[in-house]
Amino acid sequence: MQCSLFHEAISARLDGEPLGMPARALDEHLAACSGCAAWSADAARVTRRARLAPAPAVPDLTVPVLRALPRELPGQRAAARGRLADSALRLALLVVGIAQGAMAWPVLTSGAGAMSAPVHMAHETGAWNLAVAAAFLAVASAPRLAAGALPFLGSFAALLLPVTVADLGAGHVHAERAVAHLLVLAGVLLVSAVAWRGRSGRAVRAVGGRRVTA
Repeated sequence: MQCSLFHEAISARLDGEPLGMPARALDEHLAACSGCAAWSADAARVTRRARLAPAPAVPDLTVPVLRALPRELPGQRAAARGRLADSALRLALLVVGIAQGAMAWPVLTSGAGAMSAPVHMAHETGAWNLAVAAAFLAVASAPRLAAGALPFLGSFAALLLPVTVADLGAGHVHAERAVAHLLVLAGVLLVSAVAWRGRSGRAVRAVGGRRVTA
């Protein structure tokens, strides 16, 4: 067997790696080959010196590296603005929902403020408006519900607006009653904004996921 193979085995032994041959075969060769024995001694001496040599001084670059880092991660400021906008929308929707419920509750319980309508019709109107208020409050507390509530709330507002304008022109509804319907319109617009932002956020996360897995 060539001595070069034994040299590789000697190097592997010094590094604590597999020899690639039986240890007994290596020891027998070293006992019989003076050249390989000398090579093994030299290699062991060089390895020991390299391991015991002091490590060169390395400057502490912690401060320069930290100073070179950006103050904010990319997109962090935009994410903060997005969270602030979401919170503002939810707070506004909460206020609209409370106001809508405050207007609907007296009509539901006593029939007050229902433009002299029959008692059952007044109760029915109060229940309907209270349900709308509950929908606003539900979306304010759980924005993921916005997309599901939008068809109901949007169709109600789309029908209520032209009917109210026509009745106002014909004198069938008082101005203060018509103005109160603006709460419904404002709430529907807020729910639409919450639904749109939720959909945009899911689209951005989906694109980010594809980029990560690509």
